[in-house]
Amino acid sequence: MERIKMTTPLVEMDGDEMTRILWQMIKDKLILPHVDLQTAYYDLGLISRNDTDDQITVDAANATKKYGVAVKCATITPNAQRMVEYPQLKKMWLSPNGTIRSILDGTVFRVPITIDIIKPVVKTWEAPITIARHAYGDVYKGVELKLEGAGTAYLAFEGRDGVAQRQVIFETPEGAGSGDGGASEVSGAAEAFGAVILQGVHNTERSIRAFARSCFRYAIATKQDLWFSTKDTISKTYDGYFKEVFEQESVNYKEQMDALGLEYFYTLIDDAVARVIRSKGGFVWACKNYDGDVMSDMISTAFGSLAMMTSVLVSPDGPVEYEAAHGTVTRHYYRHLKGEQTSTNPIATIFAWSGALRERGERDGNRDLMDFGDALEAVSLETLNAGMMTQDLVGLVEGADVVPQSMTSAAFLDEIARRLATKLA
Repeated sequence: MERIKMTTPLVEMDGDEMTRILWQMIKDKLILPHVDLQTAYYDLGLISRNDTDDQITVDAANATKKYGVAVKCATITPNAQRMVEYPQLKKMWLSPNGTIRSILDGTVFRVPITIDIIKPVVKTWEAPITIARHAYGDVYKGVELKLEGAGTAYLAFEGRDGVAQRQVIFETPEGAGSGDGGASEVSGAAEAFGAVILQGVHNTERSIRAFARSCFRYAIATKQDLWFSTKDTISKTYDGYFKEVFEQESVNYKEQMDALGLEYFYTLIDDAVARVIRSKGGFVWACKNYDGDVMSDMISTAFGSLAMMTSVLVSPDGPVEYEAAHGTVTRHYYRHLKGEQTSTNPIATIFAWSGALRERGERDGNRDLMDFGDALEAVSLETLNAGMMTQDLVGLVEGADVVPQSMTSAAFLDEIARRLATKLA
């Protein structure tokens, strides 16, 4: 068969560890035999980011702005342990996802991939829950300090108009270091109190408002209720402003929501968690950046597996980026390095590719490419429902007519490839 042509490249961001291995396998077995793949390639593996002082991450994000569609492999965000594993690192580089999302802004929509033979852990759930995660600011662009010694920490702002504001964040207890003991007393007081850790985060009205609008539009497009939750009783200014913006925007979409019988619902984040567990599902749950990071993992696992969740970043300016919601599967990677076969679930990564190819086809008016994305997803789900799956899913199958069969990643992808070839033929 002649391979499907592409008229415009999509941005391809390679990644790390086991997902990098799966990435190449998916391309070789599922995509390249059928698509004349055209990509603007960026290696976002940790070593490449280190060698370029992370400039390659910025370049990949800007390329996404240029071409409009990107697909990203999972990547390492280094911590102290990674600095030991990779001694050549110049520093603990920021999260590449955080960098990309800050440049593109927008909202991350994460939806569980469900199959008939795996039921949600929460028995009341009848339909998938979509997490709409704000993709700008918060701790992902935060500034942090660890300080020793007595003193006062401030939150300060110096306006270009000359107006300045300052608030005390933390102050060493009264009397510490203020007596006649001089420097030795200050040192002693600080030692008794221990280190102080500080964190500063920010957000912007433009980004919050774009987030709110994206959530309302997505809810209307998918005909689902929209929930939003923060902790404005504690964070009266920061979280309170998110709540205020959502309430303002809800007025603009009320007529459309009412016409479809949809509801916008706000509650505190802790109350939302309780309500979600007792719900029937089938709604969009909008969360701030960190909340969405945590809750999307909870939702995906409760529906089956973290490896079974789609993730797409939608920028208000138009670009979109598809990726898997999970990490680099480090444990399996080290087994792979020993020459062992692994049973690593590639479904979310497959759906990142299928989503990006379908989006590229839709933007270019390429019906064949759109149909290919649909076919790839269909045969992947067909294979799973036939009981052929990776080890992580086998124990989750219940009440099915098929006996689940644990397969290595390579064998699983080969089976999908066989079914895909048959379907396309």
